[in-house]
Amino acid sequence: MSPIDPHSYTDSSHPLTTHVALSLYLDFNTSIIHGSALLTLSSAFSGNLSLDARCIYIDKVLDPQTLEPLPCCSSSKLDPIRGTEVIVILSGQSSLLIVYQTSPSASALQWLSPLQTFSKSHPYVYTQCQAIHARSIFPCQDTPAARIRYDAVLNIPNSLSAVMSARHVRRRLPVPEEAKHLEEGSFGSSLWCAEDRVVEEFAMEQPIPPYLFAFAVGALGFREVGPRTRVYAESAAVEVLDAAALEFAGTEDMIKQGEKLFGDYEWERFDLLVLPPSFPYGGMENPRMVFLTPTVIKGDATGAQVVAHELAHSWTGNLITNLNNEHFWLNEGFTTYAERRIVEIVQGADRATLNIGIGWRGLTDEMERFKDNMELTKLWNTQEGVDPDDVYSQVPYEKGFQFVLRIERQIGRTAFDEFLKKYIATFKFKSIDTTTFLEFLIANIPGIEKEINLQMWIVGVGIPEDAYEPVSNIYTNIISLAKEFKEGRMPSENEVAEWNGQEWELYLENLPKSCEPSQVVALDKRYRLAESKDYEVKVSFLQLAITSKCREYHGEVEKTLKEVGRMKYLRPLFTALAQAGGTEEKQLAKQVFAEARETYHPIAQGVVESILSKYI
Repeated sequence: MSPIDPHSYTDSSHPLTTHVALSLYLDFNTSIIHGSALLTLSSAFSGNLSLDARCIYIDKVLDPQTLEPLPCCSSSKLDPIRGTEVIVILSGQSSLLIVYQTSPSASALQWLSPLQTFSKSHPYVYTQCQAIHARSIFPCQDTPAARIRYDAVLNIPNSLSAVMSARHVRRRLPVPEEAKHLEEGSFGSSLWCAEDRVVEEFAMEQPIPPYLFAFAVGALGFREVGPRTRVYAESAAVEVLDAAALEFAGTEDMIKQGEKLFGDYEWERFDLLVLPPSFPYGGMENPRMVFLTPTVIKGDATGAQVVAHELAHSWTGNLITNLNNEHFWLNEGFTTYAERRIVEIVQGADRATLNIGIGWRGLTDEMERFKDNMELTKLWNTQEGVDPDDVYSQVPYEKGFQFVLRIERQIGRTAFDEFLKKYIATFKFKSIDTTTFLEFLIANIPGIEKEINLQMWIVGVGIPEDAYEPVSNIYTNIISLAKEFKEGRMPSENEVAEWNGQEWELYLENLPKSCEPSQVVALDKRYRLAESKDYEVKVSFLQLAITSKCREYHGEVEKTLKEVGRMKYLRPLFTALAQAGGTEEKQLAKQVFAEARETYHPIAQGVVESILSKYI
């Protein structure tokens, strides 16, 4: 076997999947999907074809031409990271039809009961497939190396509607013929064609990595915010819809600026879905339908920076994709750079510099986090036997950004812009590794390897000496005020009068890890940071309060951990309670997780479990 990806059973000597046709019956009562997946390969194949699956029950595998069964077996041992290897024995076929059921514990899916939604009357389900969770929705070659087109038929309750990372084809009544392959046990065409069911059809005509497969089903409404953009959310969440439409009103301008910088927008639509608070990420760059946490709606348009990041992925990450997660910086480093270029144009250089400054602080914090495993501070790192969710960090984003910026600083912005456009045009709709990028870089910028120590940047640990800490009056002023706090001086109201959330975030993140409790309480008494509507500010402050032993904030910590599921907030707060706290803090961490666990997405559940098992 020649693995192409440390997180997949996919064999590099096997043909890769090029198209998947899915029929999915979503059963909200059991939190199970009854499905069929027709996989088309790049060429005919004879031998053992390896697929990835996790917590999936396979009913049968058929030759789609003859409908005869194909020999199939699954590994008896469940790998805790890769899941189960499914082996299908092919004899010259170029396609295979798999009939299966998902598990209620599918790691990509979060099923929400009506009481967990805004409406309190309709259920909801959504996916999160990055990094390696598509395999829990359908058996596949779950690696970015296998770019797929797909068609999907979703059978859902007719009181709900569906969105996908694909073009919506139509909404119609189900027909019995669609269920003929799914008829197993108690499931049949009578359920598929029940009076209370409807079918939504979708098509993704461009090849995407499996981790960008996405859907959400619920009682959804939308607002138009531009010629290419709608904002979706639960229809009952009127305030969320209205606030999101206002926050993201400038999206079309960002798309146009992105096109000027990076070339044509290839995906036709750029719609946004604001998910329930349990969504584990800030945003997910699913093509045509970006998923967002409601915590990015801040009321001052700075939340649009997350949208700028997901938009930038439309070129770097979605068009050009890392071959596997060991090269994740190719997705995130370039996208963070592209995001900041868009923000600089749309919101101004000072805002972009603040963004860089917050990222710089985050990068230095990650050096401390990984001090006992510096391998994970490399841009190109080894991840054999490593769960990508456990080592998710700011390193590929911020060190990757610094490397891309280092190249720009060396050759100048004008030359770099031309290089970037050529890079995107050359590799669009392809998945590449770091070696491929470096070869392209050296070929197109002669002598760059003599000007920049490329090996140090790519496989060296830590932060290179020629990285760039931002310089601007506002950045320097905030860092200076943070240093003065260490000496007992609080910023005056005049000094912070024009601060928004990002200024406060930068200030708080540059304070000592712990302070005198009286100082922390006084800062909050004056500026009410623990009650901030901006979660970046609130969580940064609560983290400081925990490490400073300000136990009067434990109630606010508990409330915050129970109302959001974004891992950017769960990770630092649970880590602070479990690592920096005493017995009372550790007990609070265990109690809150026990009570809130079922409200978190399975990916977030796993991350918190890993934190608690490490420190408690």
